Amino acid sequence: MTTPTLTRTLKLPSLVLFGLAYLTPLIVLGIFGIIAETTGGASPAAYLVAMVAMLFTAHSYGRMAVAYPVAGSAYTYVRRSIDPRVGFLVGWAILLDYLFLPMVIWLIGGSYLSAQFPGIPIGVWIVGFILITTALNILGIKVADKANYVLMAFQLLVIVFFVALSIGHVVSTQGAGGLASTQPFSNDTSSFATISAGAAIAAYSFLGFDAVTTLTEETVDPRKNMPRAIMLIALIGGGIFVAVSYVTQLVHPGGVFEDSASAASSIAVQIGGQLFGAVFLAGLVAAQFASGLAAQASASRLMYAMGRDSVLPKAVFGRLSAKFHTPVVNIVITGAVGLIAIFLDVATSTSFINFGAFTAFTLVNVSVVFYYVGQRRAGNRLNTVSYVVVPAVGAIVCAYLLSQLDSNAITLGVSWLVLGIVVLALITRGFKVAPPEMSATEKATVESVA
Repeated sequence: MTTPTLTRTLKLPSLVLFGLAYLTPLIVLGIFGIIAETTGGASPAAYLVAMVAMLFTAHSYGRMAVAYPVAGSAYTYVRRSIDPRVGFLVGWAILLDYLFLPMVIWLIGGSYLSAQFPGIPIGVWIVGFILITTALNILGIKVADKANYVLMAFQLLVIVFFVALSIGHVVSTQGAGGLASTQPFSNDTSSFATISAGAAIAAYSFLGFDAVTTLTEETVDPRKNMPRAIMLIALIGGGIFVAVSYVTQLVHPGGVFEDSASAASSIAVQIGGQLFGAVFLAGLVAAQFASGLAAQASASRLMYAMGRDSVLPKAVFGRLSAKFHTPVVNIVITGAVGLIAIFLDVATSTSFINFGAFTAFTLVNVSVVFYYVGQRRAGNRLNTVSYVVVPAVGAIVCAYLLSQLDSNAITLGVSWLVLGIVVLALITRGFKVAPPEMSATEKATVESVA
């Protein structure tokens, strides 16, 4: 019997669209107030710094996709280039992202609904998000591929209207000359330190730009198309974030808001009236709901794959419901973690998941250098700039942004890594054997959000 294999059907445009849909472009407005407040009114500068870091890292992902044209991501690249144990810890760090990502999504959606309906505590909205998405995920409901495209189109439409109305507002109040200003990039209340801190948070908007690497085995000519797709996703996504935050910052200079967590909603009403404010809120909440549904499904499948591979206790995490054929225990655990959002703010919660992201990004950059060294020893010559200089810069920038995260996020992240080392010691019998292969993890994760 012939073993079934993945079919190579995806071309460059499809890869780029998948990556942009994964980024959820509307999130730039979802966390605009937090970035503007942190930077002192220089949000586009923060996104510009974050984009530069992502472009260096995207280059490294592209190099690794060429070296290892199989379905995989940071975990696979680090495991193969550096060491299986280091690869495990990268996978462990990524698990932190997946566990907390639904929480952040629900918190952002809850913040906007709470601002719109101040009489209802934010905890009610968060619990509502969790109960609905948990129930749907247990039943096995997935966001269909076509629905994702419709949602992507709706997001882009809202963004286009938001930008157009912002431009119209600036022109009507300040004249056409008001559209050209350096204030959103540098002003009296911003500094390199505040912009760096903002960039560390802004990187949240880029999470998932590397997700297309998991589709390598389904891509036509992956050695050429995959590196191009990764760079285009980071560049186009970053361009959208910088442009949208720039015009929004022109409408509302500075970083002082009544409620920074829902600032864009107030700005939407300011530029387009109550009707557009309602459309904007509906679009953002719909995007957060769909993203939360997919993120919770992803986290539960990731834990299931790790349980099935005995990286996590198989009796707990590696089981599917006989009735629903879904990892019910893992879904409930992810929902329970989401309840922490009731006690956190958006800035701190986004920093939590950025710890895992920057850890993975830094080590992917380092893995390119290790790959270069290994190839040189094997007698193969590679471009020094492409395989050493660029990834080294990327690693330094990502490590620096990692250091700029919220202190609580760093404490949690380090504690999580220490726990990962303990788990690694247990499953490798004191580091004497290689950790279990998590080969199914990436594929299971992507299938859950496709």
